[in-house]
Amino acid sequence: QVQLVESGGGTVQPGESIKLSCVTSGFTFSIYHMGWYRQAPNKERELVATIPSYGGAPRYGDPVKGRFTISRDDAKNTVYLQMNDLKPEATAMYYCKSDWPSIHWCQGTQVTVPA
Repeated sequence: QVQLVESGGGTVQPGESIKLSCVTSGFTFSIYHMGWYRQAPNKERELVATIPSYGGAPRYGDPVKGRFTISRDDAKNTVYLQMNDLKPEATAMYYCKSDWPSIHWCQGTQVTVPA
């Protein structure tokens, strides 16, 4: 059974940092390309960052470049999202997702940055 379980969301003040974790099971994590996506109220879901398997270069959405870092630990079947210098526009539900070779979504975790 495939599972993706997120943790680390919450409310943080502008300028602060938070780290999300997504622990996976039920598939061969090391071969999967993984990603983080987010959906703010009344907006479409958007790409935050993706990281390929086998040490490939991560890719980031323009709004988060330079402030967010995606990483993975294949030994722990876990993908992370370090978010620094958070701004109110980062308020959203954050989802980890396996992008390839098959798609699986986690349940999402809320990150709130009050104005």
